[in-house]
Amino acid sequence: MSGHSKWHSIRHKKGAVDAKRGKIFSRLIKELMVAARMGGGDPSANPRLRQAVASAKAENMPKDNIERAIKRGTGELDGVNYEEFIYEGYAPGGVAVLVEIMTDNRNRAAADVRYIFSKQGGNLGEAGCVAWMFDKKGLIVFEQELVNEDEILEVALEAGAEDVVASEDQLEIHTDLAAFESVKQAFDDQELRYAMAEITMLPKNTVEIDDESLAVQVLKLMEAIEDSDDVQKVYANFDIPDKILQRIT
Repeated sequence: MSGHSKWHSIRHKKGAVDAKRGKIFSRLIKELMVAARMGGGDPSANPRLRQAVASAKAENMPKDNIERAIKRGTGELDGVNYEEFIYEGYAPGGVAVLVEIMTDNRNRAAADVRYIFSKQGGNLGEAGCVAWMFDKKGLIVFEQELVNEDEILEVALEAGAEDVVASEDQLEIHTDLAAFESVKQAFDDQELRYAMAEITMLPKNTVEIDDESLAVQVLKLMEAIEDSDDVQKVYANFDIPDKILQRIT
């Protein structure tokens, strides 16, 4: 069984997405532009763009904004040229952290991420130091109280999902990359509403954090990294027991 995506769950519970909609739109626009630049502006022939469009629609981004971002990516409209790269490092307690960057200023992004790791008690590492601890997978998340777990499990496995991970209040469906869209479509066809569906990096194993002060340090680092304008996504391999999480979030 692959690791539980605890950071995704925490972000969702805390409502960070809703509180920072402007930043979410900015990140989605970057992804739309880069996806269109790399694979063309037709979502039907560009899986990455297709997923970016789906994510933008899920956040209620206006259609005109989506179309403009795609045209900027293909060069039909003037736009900023973003580059992608990844930083790897460790949070306090030996937690592995992957940071996806998308920026028009590599030096600024590098300095910002380095400063955040240092200030929050983490350590920035060399390329490849933690990437091997994660697998690129499809992730679909349901709220337990809104669905029937048996029904979700049946649809997921019939559609080709790899794993179903249940927590106290969420169900995570894990898929390989090739099966992600078909599994997601199977849920859409059954009108089963998920809270989130995306391509992500899932940890192979997790570090259990049962010390409250250490858990606070790890979450402060994660939140500080995610607040950086050049950061697209942050992944980590920690797990915090719900009894501790409830006290500190």
